[in-house]
Amino acid sequence: MTSKTRKNARRPADRWMGLALAAGFLTVPGLAAAGSLDLFYERTVMTAADGRCGLFSAPIGSALAASQAQARGAALRAGADRSTLRSVELRARNKAAGVPCDSPDLAIASQRVNTAFEGYTKVLKMDYPGDMTVWKADRGSSAEFLRWRLIQDSKAGDTRVVFGLAGRTGANALLVIANFPEGEAPYAARLVMRDVDLTLGPYLDARGQAREKVPLSRRLPPETAQTAYSAEARSRAGTDLLPKDMTSGWAFRFPAEAARTLAGLDPRESVAIEFLFAGDRTQRTFIEVGDFAAGRAFLQVAAGR
Repeated sequence: MTSKTRKNARRPADRWMGLALAAGFLTVPGLAAAGSLDLFYERTVMTAADGRCGLFSAPIGSALAASQAQARGAALRAGADRSTLRSVELRARNKAAGVPCDSPDLAIASQRVNTAFEGYTKVLKMDYPGDMTVWKADRGSSAEFLRWRLIQDSKAGDTRVVFGLAGRTGANALLVIANFPEGEAPYAARLVMRDVDLTLGPYLDARGQAREKVPLSRRLPPETAQTAYSAEARSRAGTDLLPKDMTSGWAFRFPAEAARTLAGLDPRESVAIEFLFAGDRTQRTFIEVGDFAAGRAFLQVAAGR
């Protein structure tokens, strides 16, 4: 066998093993598009292979899925377009489909994934920074009290707003809590976002600005391309979910479908929460989509799903 032939023969194994060697890179800001696309490819290969061959335990599989979602977000923020991501994902899935489950290369790669992500499954808290804000994830155990599992802070004028996923042993509900001046109480709330059935991708009204500096108010499409989810429950906020510097507030719970749709949006865009008051008054705050999908997948590691 010639030197060139030996080099070519090693490439499949090297490509599989590259995943584990790069396992920690996603915590580093400013990933280049090429690097994040490589990570997205490798994580998609292993996620698809796991789905077909049952390579990993539920916690490791969920950790890998969270890392895949984060790699996707990093690639989009680094400038990759959606068509490129679709192409990379298809190539990765075809790669996984073409490798036998008993392949030695796959065995080596899966072992390295297990090694790389074993510690990750024990991490209880993680921050997912975006362009403007950050998602804070917490999957610590707490069967007795409700707690925020994935949360983002925002403002609506002088009103403090906290939004995200909450639950006891898992992330069971998509909630928003806001405090208003004494005597003011919204009778309803709705979550407004891009209608994925009417659009081909995110709406980013840059107006010549760098993408990361575009305000959240210009990352939501016009009304004709929006959809909205009305809150399905309203109540006084319990003390278990109130931030320490909030003495009271109103809580609204959105349907589970809203969380699933939010997870499928582009990390560069925003959604809006609208609070409805008597007299046709509406108060609006914006939430950065960011790595909501990655944070949500991170929470599922604890649940073993």
